[in-house]
Amino acid sequence: MLIAKKLKEENIGEYLLYMWQVEDLIRASKLDIGKIDDSIISKFGETDEVKKEIREWYENLIDMMRRENVIEDGHLIINKNVISELTELHLKLLKSPKESAYSEAYYKTLPYIVELRAKAPDKNVPEIETCFTALYGYLLMRLQKREVSGETQAAISQISSFLRLLSQKYKSDREGTLDL
Repeated sequence: MLIAKKLKEENIGEYLLYMWQVEDLIRASKLDIGKIDDSIISKFGETDEVKKEIREWYENLIDMMRRENVIEDGHLIINKNVISELTELHLKLLKSPKESAYSEAYYKTLPYIVELRAKAPDKNVPEIETCFTALYGYLLMRLQKREVSGETQAAISQISSFLRLLSQKYKSDREGTLDL
């Protein structure tokens, strides 16, 4: 909760990746708040009051995962909404004559997006979600200490650069300083 709150304000891309990780941690704990308490919440060096808030946050996420039937896979609506907001902003940025640097970053990334979408079972996933899925997959591979090819690293580097730019634009938009 504390990390999510901070990331949501500072970097929406990192926030989304963090929330996907939280979903996976909840799944790994079999949606058992006791296990989450033992393995995560108890490790926070916070007051009992703050730990209670964190526990309630996890309990709410568990409840949402059950209600939205994303117990085994998929993402919560709150996280899908972030993808929708980013996709909407992405399309606005592409249409803006003032955002040539953004368009250039997108077109550098597009071949990787096309390649990833061609391999994906669902061809209707938004491009921005495809980018985040690739980045999340890469992060999981790194956590598992799996070898990553140079080609994959190059793709991830470009995708990461593009998503970083989109996240910066999102923050500027939220602050009211983005001029399209």
